[in-house]
Amino acid sequence: MTTSTRGATKVPAVLVLEDGRIFRGRAYGAVGETFGEAVFSTGMTGYQETLTDPSYDRQIVVATAPQIGNTGWNDEDDESGRIWVSGYVVRDPARVPSNWRAKRSLDDELERQDVVGISGIDTRALTRHLRERGSMRAGIFSGEAVAPEADLVARVLAQPQMKGASLYEEVATKEAYVVPAIGEKRFTVAAIDLGIKGMTPHRMAERGIEVHVLPATASVDDVYAVNPDGVFFSNGPGDPATADGPVALMTAVLERKTPLFGICFGNQILGRALGFGTYKLKYGHRGINQPVQDRTTGKVEVTAHNHGFAVDAPLDKVSETPFGRAEVSHVCLNDDVVEGLRLLDQPGFSVQYHPEAAAGPHDAAYLFDRFTSLMDTALMEGQRA
Repeated sequence: MTTSTRGATKVPAVLVLEDGRIFRGRAYGAVGETFGEAVFSTGMTGYQETLTDPSYDRQIVVATAPQIGNTGWNDEDDESGRIWVSGYVVRDPARVPSNWRAKRSLDDELERQDVVGISGIDTRALTRHLRERGSMRAGIFSGEAVAPEADLVARVLAQPQMKGASLYEEVATKEAYVVPAIGEKRFTVAAIDLGIKGMTPHRMAERGIEVHVLPATASVDDVYAVNPDGVFFSNGPGDPATADGPVALMTAVLERKTPLFGICFGNQILGRALGFGTYKLKYGHRGINQPVQDRTTGKVEVTAHNHGFAVDAPLDKVSETPFGRAEVSHVCLNDDVVEGLRLLDQPGFSVQYHPEAAAGPHDAAYLFDRFTSLMDTALMEGQRA
């Protein structure tokens, strides 16, 4: 929730955490109040892609990089039609943006979209606090919204928690749309929008895929009405334990043995469809510098992440599921969190991170090629049959 008035910089502001920790600074962006889950992102670049990622819905994002806003804001790098974060926390905002593509400053864009932020606080201390105590509810208050600390803490505690939150329908498209293949069309993919980033269908289009992006509420009939060669489940916000609809749709796709690929929230949906549980991480993985090992090749990749929940699947064995054998294909090298699943008896896989690399490294771009290989193999087998 955000209420704001577009206004001045240098206005006093306060960040209040649910455990009573207080940080004082200056307003950044819009002036007013906002609430959300306080999380930190370790990326040194890519703040525009982060802010416009629908997976950050209802989250107050803390930038661990000390200076933010150097490259301003352009009109090309948005990952959706708006900023989704509830609030933004930075230490040292750039006074003047310096980039040939910049159209305005980050501060101006936050103000234009009524996003309440705070600057001038010790983000290193805040990040350490969140690492030790875990992500938690928070509020940013500036201008007339500032009140006695006890009142502000009480207002933060009155907000809903992220665990149990069903958010994917809030951010998904309401109407289906098509992203045409670039060059010769090779495949058709039905992409379930649970909070999809714009670069994701573009990466598929680059590989000759015509992408039909469907609402989160799409039925199995809607999916197969486009005659897909493959089905994709996107990233998205909230607790996967609430996503019974997408899990049922994923189950129907698995029953038909259509090639499928899921990322982030889609990985968690696949986990649930296979019979695994999910759980909330203490402080999650967010940023563009997370090390992950692809256990099928042994290769270590530097990857882009944004997730606060994970799949509870065994790392040390192949699991029997209703759809055959499955195994953990990728693992985070920082904490052994499951970062990918792979079906062994039918065409399907998922990863917990963001291979579209917007923003982020391109180490995982091969996963889109892996998806096209699954569809290519399925088509050839169908022709032989």
